[in-house]
Amino acid sequence: MGDEKAGMKFDGEKPRMDLLVSDMPRALEAIGHVLTAGAEKYAPGNWQYVENADSRYLAAALRHEMALARGEQNDPETGVHHLAHVACCVLFRLELAMREAAR
Repeated sequence: MGDEKAGMKFDGEKPRMDLLVSDMPRALEAIGHVLTAGAEKYAPGNWQYVENADSRYLAAALRHEMALARGEQNDPETGVHHLAHVACCVLFRLELAMREAAR
């Protein structure tokens, strides 16, 4: 390999996944806690098999938003910030929508 190729990596057009960890570690950890609580209560990955998932996760996200509007910061069941639950619901909806679009 010639010197002009040394240290090259063609990743300029790829997403900077490292920014997830460096820019929002607390938020990602909180989402991890929400996912863990769900896995313990139901089963790991159970969220993807819920019937009428889009409308049910929208409703769940709105319930957490309403709790925030009432001044409650953390979900009483999990102890995790309501916004982490909202973000998790949005991520569930996004993942399911993207899977459906890929079919």
